[in-house]
Amino acid sequence: MSSLSSVPLVDIDPSGVFKYILINVYEEVKSGQEPKMTIARGYKRCNYHSDIYDEVQAKLSPLDCEPLGGGRISHDPENKKIHIYGYSQGYGKADHEITAKLIKAAFPEYTITISDEGY
Repeated sequence: MSSLSSVPLVDIDPSGVFKYILINVYEEVKSGQEPKMTIARGYKRCNYHSDIYDEVQAKLSPLDCEPLGGGRISHDPENKKIHIYGYSQGYGKADHEITAKLIKAAFPEYTITISDEGY
């Protein structure tokens, strides 16, 4: 995959509690340019935030990716709720407000909450 237009803004697991990261995606090699898009990714199968980044970077190659921070997501599809909280020890805390806006656009029927509490 190499076209920004084909990259979804949000790709998270359909349910459960899992780590997530916020990533800037650039065309090919970033050269002082503004990021072309910011995406959120979260998967239960990844034990570390860096595992998510490695997987996304490999999938989006040759696009260039930059991790902005991470946290956790609690996704409750039955009650249509997503809670965004915590931080990444490796990447620091993501801007949960940006993540919430991205997720609200992808899940408009959901209640989205954020907190700086928890790990």
